[in-house]
Amino acid sequence: MSFRRESVSVYSRFMGARTDANTTDWTIGRLLNWTSDYLTRHGVEDARLASEVLLAHATGCRRIDLYTWFERTVAGAQLDRFRDWVRRAAAGEPIAYIVEEKEFFSLAFRVTPDVLIPRPETEVLVECVLDHCARAGLSQPQLLDIGTGSGCIVVAVLTQLESARAVATDVSPAALTIAKLNAERHRVSDRLALVEADRLALPGEVVPESGFDVLMSNPPYVGVDGMDSLDTMVRKYEPAVALTNGGDGLSFYRSIAESGASLLAAGGVVIVEVANGQAASASEVVEETGKFVHRETRTDRVVGQDRVVVFSLAGKA
Repeated sequence: MSFRRESVSVYSRFMGARTDANTTDWTIGRLLNWTSDYLTRHGVEDARLASEVLLAHATGCRRIDLYTWFERTVAGAQLDRFRDWVRRAAAGEPIAYIVEEKEFFSLAFRVTPDVLIPRPETEVLVECVLDHCARAGLSQPQLLDIGTGSGCIVVAVLTQLESARAVATDVSPAALTIAKLNAERHRVSDRLALVEADRLALPGEVVPESGFDVLMSNPPYVGVDGMDSLDTMVRKYEPAVALTNGGDGLSFYRSIAESGASLLAAGGVVIVEVANGQAASASEVVEETGKFVHRETRTDRVVGQDRVVVFSLAGKA
């Protein structure tokens, strides 16, 4: 019998009845091999990695431990949980939402369908913020994160800048709940104020007297016409309010251009993520008010697209 036929046959049994005494031969090694094949046949991207992530969370271990426990048997509730998760993954549900966790900037973040799944392309935004603070010699930077979602950007920055303080906003109370959990998890909640606010409409008491040194944002930048071109998994599972503003995808940049200058300190900068091919149009929108000038555009190392644009206050570059 070929491996493929054996894999299909065994998985037919595995995906059937709940666990019982006959499932004691499900070792970690067998589960990884068969699950990887099964998810590949169901079109799951990076099926081997997905299998490892699901099994590590189902068994409560680290991914690296799976390879030292290859012959260890998985049974009972752990196997039931893994089976259910594999079904959901095969149906197209994002792995991060299934295990409620995603790594970003080498940190583990809690994620749910209330927030976008952090992506490696966004790590360049964190790098830009850190580089600016270092170049500017900011000893106690004041940061503002607009549309924080899971809080991955601002929390990652705060873990690297121990003297920084930040305000992070979101229009979604559910998203702010997740951001709070992530801030607590990484022990930065004492330096982070989470505020329910629409765009830059901040309550005055959270704005530092001298203004913010950095305004950063990964805003909803997908134009309504571009929603249909998104991956089906993204459209089906991730929150639309965090993906698109329902217009041309540039309205958040317009809001920043109009109101951002009043929130910034002298020498303050705006650092924003943009969609593929959007850097030029976003720059035009921000600069047309005359309040900001383009300072830098950075390309991400994942897909090689212009990803982050930096602006200085006009006359302060």
